[in-house]
Amino acid sequence: MEIGISTFLETTPDPATGKVISHAERLRQAVEEIVLADQVGLDVYGVGEHHRADYASSAPAVVLAAAAAMTKRIRLTSAVTVLSSDDPVRVFQDFSTLDGISNGRAEIMAGRGSFIESFPLFGYSLDDYDELFEEKLELLLAIRSSEKVTWSGSRHRPAINNLGVYPRPVQNPLPVWIASGGNPESAVRAGTLGLPIVFAIIGGMPERFAPLVALYKEAAARAGHDPDKLPIATHSHGFVGETTEQAADLFFPSTQAQMNVIGRERGWPPYTRATYDAARSLRGALYVGDPEYVAEKIILLRKNLGVTRFFLHVNVGTLPHREVMRAIELLGTKVAPIVHKELARIETKE
Repeated sequence: MEIGISTFLETTPDPATGKVISHAERLRQAVEEIVLADQVGLDVYGVGEHHRADYASSAPAVVLAAAAAMTKRIRLTSAVTVLSSDDPVRVFQDFSTLDGISNGRAEIMAGRGSFIESFPLFGYSLDDYDELFEEKLELLLAIRSSEKVTWSGSRHRPAINNLGVYPRPVQNPLPVWIASGGNPESAVRAGTLGLPIVFAIIGGMPERFAPLVALYKEAAARAGHDPDKLPIATHSHGFVGETTEQAADLFFPSTQAQMNVIGRERGWPPYTRATYDAARSLRGALYVGDPEYVAEKIILLRKNLGVTRFFLHVNVGTLPHREVMRAIELLGTKVAPIVHKELARIETKE
């Protein structure tokens, strides 16, 4: 069971002071966070791609590469790469370069993106949302499988005729995950291709994703893959504090502020403390509490979904950097050991 961190490098206004840190400062903080995550034994750190003023993460591979030379063990992944609006050749080159710098610790998490700012920015139409992803994933996997690439092309991208794509990665193959917010078609696609999958679980009850896990495994088996060997990850918002009350009170204001910003864009109802507290319950999607409580929720997730990797998305809105660093420290030194010890005990009995 791998445990790690994901972030979008938030630069939202501080809910108490209104202060906004610069993108440059947030980027430097991210490198410090990754270094600490490596030091406290976490397994993976992911940076999501966004093209908005309230996030500093438009180039995840660059951020991860800055930390790669300062870390030794932690795996470094996008969370996600918006493949539909990017060029698969460039994506592969970026992450293959990261793989070389990190000596084999890079991963790509490919998704269609729940935010749409990159589409007009790079000249794509949202009418082609699904088609773009399918075509570009096909090309990315072709580049991954062969040094020289021949691809027929489409109306979205010119053909490639027996051209090399460099540098080649240390890992062969370079890991590519499919990210899904709960779309059954994504689960079937990932299973059919034999690719690991990440489910973003940010609302409702995590156990409701069990049918999607089953769908994923069934598709994998039908395509001739061993579903028991395919990694399954989840990504959920959360925060670890010294006490559950402290964690809840620290994480709420910035979470509420940013969820209401996104909610106004998407027509969601206002995000209230009651909504938040309900999501913090044992069967809810928020992993907020002291180390023992967060560990208990991760163990329950493992029992219900069989996940092999868990991402805690620590920032939803801007939190003080010292608090984020402390949460990372607690996740690595307190939460992860509890989870590993308890799962070893449970699964040895089984």
